[in-house]
Amino acid sequence: MFGYVTICEPELKVKDLKKYRAYYCGLCRVLREDYGFMGQMTLTYDMTFAVILLTSLYESETETELHRCKVHPVKKQMMFRNEITSYAAAMNVLLAYYHMEDDWQDEKKVSSLMTKSMIRGRAERIIQKYPRQSKAIQVCLKELSRYEKEQSTDIDKTAGCFGRLMEELFVYQEDIWADSLRRMGFFMGKFIYIMDAYEDLPEDMKKGRYNPLEGLYGQADYEERMQQILRMMIAESTAEFEKLPCLVDVDILRNILYDGVWNRYNTIQMKKSEEQK
Repeated sequence: MFGYVTICEPELKVKDLKKYRAYYCGLCRVLREDYGFMGQMTLTYDMTFAVILLTSLYESETETELHRCKVHPVKKQMMFRNEITSYAAAMNVLLAYYHMEDDWQDEKKVSSLMTKSMIRGRAERIIQKYPRQSKAIQVCLKELSRYEKEQSTDIDKTAGCFGRLMEELFVYQEDIWADSLRRMGFFMGKFIYIMDAYEDLPEDMKKGRYNPLEGLYGQADYEERMQQILRMMIAESTAEFEKLPCLVDVDILRNILYDGVWNRYNTIQMKKSEEQK
């Protein structure tokens, strides 16, 4: 469900692209150091965005490091890391842990049970350190699972679950920025959920899998309505972002919010156009 909140590379300056990659690689390294290989596997572009956003907002002191890794074994890569990087890494692992728990409870996936067992100890320490975020993830995923079992076609309800989950992850600490961060995270979460459902719908229908958009599909204005809904969600999220006093790396953040989030949507439209031809 993740991977939608990323950069639009052609529209990004070279210096900003290098910085974005440094944030991404920094998050990857912290995941590996703190949570091992399985933690590293939870890396997402979406949480990289959270690192850049919260680092900019709180003007966190950031260290620059150079490291080789398995992906880049020859040349050392620039990596940024700070307290926000550690927070985002913890949230990555926590999301993966509860997602695997849901998979085991709902579908009895042995692979999910095994992976969950491998990171249980680390996840329990995160739960103790971040009880608010932990409870939000657990409650929202259970609620979402219930709606899916009920085959709900109420997209506002289902997407709202994921929105409430994301709003708590965006709030690093309770302060004057918490309300704006919550609203920004809420609408970003709804956008991610709806975009994921939109992308998966054709395959889900072929395989007879649940998708909350199935009730809308086939209507004459389906594509127009989906574009309108998605634009509304990201517009609300972006409006809250513009209220925040973010100055550092603001060009990267705006690139993601105004262009990058539409990468997958544009790819889907190109594919549909080619199929029609």
